[in-house]
Amino acid sequence: MSAEASLFGLTNLPYGVYSVGGSAPRVATRLGDHVVDLATLLDDDVFAGSSLNPFMAQGPDRWAAVRAAVTAALADGLPAEGVHPVADVTLHLPFEVADYTDFYASEQHASNLGRLFRPDSPDPLMPNWKHMPVSYTGRASSVVVSGTEVVRPCGQRLPAGGGSPELGPSARLDIEAEVGFVLGVGNDAGTPIPVTQAEQHVFGVVLFNDWSARDIQAWEYVPLGPHLGKSFASTISPWVVPLAALAAARTATPEQRPTPLPYLALPEPWGLDITLEVEWNGEVVSRPPYASMYWSPAQMLAHLTVNGASTRTGDLFASGTVSGPGRDQVGSLIERGGDFLADGDEVVLRATAPGANGTTIGFGEAAGRITPARTREHQR
Repeated sequence: MSAEASLFGLTNLPYGVYSVGGSAPRVATRLGDHVVDLATLLDDDVFAGSSLNPFMAQGPDRWAAVRAAVTAALADGLPAEGVHPVADVTLHLPFEVADYTDFYASEQHASNLGRLFRPDSPDPLMPNWKHMPVSYTGRASSVVVSGTEVVRPCGQRLPAGGGSPELGPSARLDIEAEVGFVLGVGNDAGTPIPVTQAEQHVFGVVLFNDWSARDIQAWEYVPLGPHLGKSFASTISPWVVPLAALAAARTATPEQRPTPLPYLALPEPWGLDITLEVEWNGEVVSRPPYASMYWSPAQMLAHLTVNGASTRTGDLFASGTVSGPGRDQVGSLIERGGDFLADGDEVVLRATAPGANGTTIGFGEAAGRITPARTREHQR
């Protein structure tokens, strides 16, 4: 068994959507180096479609029952039917993205950017940062599956020393290595999700690269936040790792001071011991530790809904850039000192986490290659 295959054993069993040849997409799980068609394995038509949404909408009791059934069915190895080598299939966006919110939950990342953007400020963090998980709402249509090419975005940016903006391709194209959380069950409008109930709503976890045009973002983000600098593409991994598979990866969050308001308070706030890996043109340049994130997934979801905002099946919220204290642990290029992406560059995110029974589980890849801006279309 290959090292990659060993990350997809019985303690993982992620969900994805695949096709082979000219077939219609269907839902599958992965065991080792193979994908296993779930409609065939379980004789269940909810998996015969092209999206995980119908299954996710069935709720946590159903998620647990299916996971137990899949584990039992594969305990003795691969079945005779509905099995394909992963190298022979095409992997698709695994769920229909309903709404998308991106948080800013790493204290190291927020501090690093604060020092860059506000060098004269005595505190790199904004006054609200340790009181609530800060976020912005993005475009669901910008979320693409691993392997999708990313066209260099164009937008307004302010030239160095210039007083007027110009329109053109971003010259400071960056990445943000993140973890994304997929909602299986939403909440009704006016009914917040308590911080203790996140597990009843979060179906699973994906890797997430929030591609960022720093020069466009710098000119536009005051006063209403990111827009064109973020809305062109965000890449996710094709496999959704169930939250249940990450029980052994739970870990305490860093100490939170001041004490959060009651709606964000948990007796033992939990994060996840996920180690990400950032590969840039074939070279691993960083290994960001998700365990260092200040705000937990449950706190992010509680804050997202505390005003009564409704969520629904397929909603996606991301952690924000994952950065640790070391230069080899940062999740964005801007924190490394100023080298940005050139056309043709490829970035691949990977990650591992502790699984049950001493195993290690993987998340697959979130990969993308930069292609040149389509400048002629902007000149018309």
